[in-house]
Amino acid sequence: MPEPVPLTIGKRPPPVHTVAVYAFAGMAPFELGVVVEVFALARPELAGLLAAPWYDVRVCAERPGHPLEVVGGFSLTPRHGLEELAAADTVVVAGVPDPYGEVPPAVTAALRTAHSRGARMVSICSGAFALAAAGLLDGLPATTHWRYAAELGRRHPEVRVDPDVLYVDNGQVLTSAGSAAGIDLCLHLVRQDHGAKVANTVARRFVVPPHRDGGQAQFIQAAVRPVEEPEDGVARSMRWALDQLARPLTVPLLARAAGMSDRSYLRHFTARNGVSPMRWVAIQRIAASLPLLESPEGSVEEIAAAVGFESAATFRHHFGRTMRTSPTAYRRTFGRAA
Repeated sequence: MPEPVPLTIGKRPPPVHTVAVYAFAGMAPFELGVVVEVFALARPELAGLLAAPWYDVRVCAERPGHPLEVVGGFSLTPRHGLEELAAADTVVVAGVPDPYGEVPPAVTAALRTAHSRGARMVSICSGAFALAAAGLLDGLPATTHWRYAAELGRRHPEVRVDPDVLYVDNGQVLTSAGSAAGIDLCLHLVRQDHGAKVANTVARRFVVPPHRDGGQAQFIQAAVRPVEEPEDGVARSMRWALDQLARPLTVPLLARAAGMSDRSYLRHFTARNGVSPMRWVAIQRIAASLPLLESPEGSVEEIAAAVGFESAATFRHHFGRTMRTSPTAYRRTFGRAA
């Protein structure tokens, strides 16, 4: 008589979470490499820390099995097609062939299918254009690389584009800024799935901080720019103000430089620039402070006074509002050694 087959009664092991990333000809390989590095790399350092299996990564393309020429003079050959991208648990679009062109219809169809199934939808850099083209960002805040933010807002006015942040988490749909911000978002996903300790361990092997302060505003080239506007009172006052940033500035002073009444000046200035005169002055002062913070000389208090802020506290407030970080953190990141 055959021996009975032993049965193990207990919980089924949790299913492996599949991560599909879209690949295309001409793509920059960094963003794809970030996804593969975070989710596909073998991680013996996580032994004993994981309550669920690590990820199963699938690189997907419109024509699986065909080599794709990518930036840098080499090619890669994805083994998986868009049907597997549509079936994944997490879908990552690490860029699009052309942020100023059309997203392939087969790609938007696969994204809509994945989203309707409840997949987690993620974009890195220009990948937000694909999510927007599929209608997945309608009515939601989103971000992309700062150089593409205006174009994303122009082409998809239904998307609330935030050009300053490193990433935006809307729950099922997440977007990140350019390149390295993809690392921040991928670590955020690991933190959601496996907890802070696992995410910190992955970040340590990546040799990056598990979380970065601030947003991408601190990486945008910001400088006091000459006012290139038709000659009128508002433009004249703006050029005058750029030469007077270190002195106290008020709306009556700016209106006088424009040859206008205070009320008329406020109305015309805000209509032209989209911000109030004093908010514009604060932004110009912040821009003027950046090269000073990048130098090792001068304290934050001295720099605040040099660019016209009445106190270091006021400087810190406006700096944080504009740059999404503090003056001290900016100096630590971008400052030159003495």
